[in-house]
Amino acid sequence: MLSYQHAYHAGNFADVHKHLTLFAVVDYLLRKESPITYFDTHAGRGRYPLAAEETRRLGEYRHGVAPLWRERAALGQESLLAAWLAALEAMQPEAVTLSHYPGSPAWLGHRLRPEDRLWLFELHPAEHRHLDDQPLPANAQRVHGDGLAGLLDRLPVATPRLCALIDPSYERKAEYREVADTLRAAMRKVRHAVMLVWYPLLPAGRHRELLEGVREGGLRKVWRSELRRHEPGAGEHGMYGSGMLVINPPWGLDERLAKAMAEVTPRLGPGSRYRSDWWVGE
Repeated sequence: MLSYQHAYHAGNFADVHKHLTLFAVVDYLLRKESPITYFDTHAGRGRYPLAAEETRRLGEYRHGVAPLWRERAALGQESLLAAWLAALEAMQPEAVTLSHYPGSPAWLGHRLRPEDRLWLFELHPAEHRHLDDQPLPANAQRVHGDGLAGLLDRLPVATPRLCALIDPSYERKAEYREVADTLRAAMRKVRHAVMLVWYPLLPAGRHRELLEGVREGGLRKVWRSELRRHEPGAGEHGMYGSGMLVINPPWGLDERLAKAMAEVTPRLGPGSRYRSDWWVGE
């Protein structure tokens, strides 16, 4: 089934959580000069005009990135969140107006150095056509195909370092287990890789299968963070929170994200909460 299109949800609170975490990880990796190979297993369109019909229909960005954008001038200039918003501003056609939300290909492509490599996978035909139209550096390779299989097929890589973002739609229940299986297989091939995995918090609680699969896989160093907009009510079916796992997280990531989220959560509404812990190891 290939019905999911992220344009309906672009710029929502989960995107803020996911891309702020990705930004922090890349920021740390770029402190060293050695080349990096990045993988984005579920790339989507790459960039989302907020005026597009799909994005306007639900308008989720209005309760995600928009309030942060409006208050960016009030943030301390040395903070992670301020740096992330400055990068967001740099990716706008007109810096003073928030007209586009960048997907993960744009966040990665924006900071790609000539010596780095970026693999972008998208299986949905229409989404891949949109991705093909995006302006990206020449060392960003776009592949119409299965990102989990594509990641494993290309390991190990020629560069000394590897960073991968695994961000499925979880349309199929089996994807939770497939992601855990892919993580275990990838880490057997490249033990030093930094892996980021996003998952939704839904009342059905299916993300627990992913978490348990990661725990059972013998991975030694896994950090988890979750951003909740509210606690789920009886009979609720929608996404109430966003989760991230980071395997081999950079030193200090937990503290940097905690400080950033302390600025984010008050701007997302009174019910917003953030927490993090070591899911495996320390």
